[in-house]
Formats: sequence, C-alpha cells, structure tokens
Amino acid sequence: MAKVKGAIVIDYEKCKGCVICVAACPTSVIEMAKEVNSKGYNYAYPANIEECTGCNNCAIVCPDGVITVYRAKVEA
Repeated sequence: MAKVKGAIVIDYEKCKGCVICVAACPTSVIEMAKEVNSKGYNYAYPANIEECTGCNNCAIVCPDGVITVYRAKVEA
C-alpha cells in the first residue's frame, strides 16, 4: 500500500513570521527560525520535514501565500 510523503518549500524572504502555519501543522513540521530575513522577521522553516504528510494546512492558512506543498506516493 502506498503512503503519502509530503514536502514544503517556504519563501523565507517573503515570510512575515505570523506563526499561523506552525499552529496549523498537525505533525509539528514547521518551526520559527531564530534568524531574521532581510525584512527583519523571524521566518518559518521546515524543521522536521521527514514528518510532513503533505496535508496542505500550512499553505491554506498562510496569509501571504509563501508556502508550497508537494506530495508524492511512496511504497510503505
């Protein structure tokens, strides 16, 4: 049976650090960086990417649309 594996790409420079995606992620993939981007915001990044299921919650709630979600079926 195939399992769905996800991956996310975040545009760090456009992220405003609102933290909504962190709360929306059911598998705690996303964390906030201690560093700041060129605009001075702490940005979201995929800290535990191996746990990503590709649910798309983070991309749906992102007010700036800076998250892209990819999904792939892999053999279990």
